[in-house]
Amino acid sequence: MTTATRLTPSFTTLKYLSFAHSTVYAILLAAWLIPGLHVLEMIFGFAHGIGWIVMCVLCIEALRARVISLQLAVAVAVVGAVGPFVGSFEFVRESRRRDLTVANKNQR
Repeated sequence: MTTATRLTPSFTTLKYLSFAHSTVYAILLAAWLIPGLHVLEMIFGFAHGIGWIVMCVLCIEALRARVISLQLAVAVAVVGAVGPFVGSFEFVRESRRRDLTVANKNQR
């Protein structure tokens, strides 16, 4: 096992991290909408920013290892800065596409 293989996250790991990032973002939006939660805004703002950077790095590595598609990597890395829900949605779509592909192969 090479170093690159060990550091490449699986599709499932990336999907769960994307959902976690979307949750942090939803809490950030709630803290922004509710007056007086400035400390939570700051905490979840930092968490969202750091989470986005981590997701970008992991998605670039997963793209290089061909674990995820370019479309999915772009959805997470580019659109994920302002709306990580798109990345989570793309993971769900990709999961369903992969499940259908496996089901179709098993029918042959």
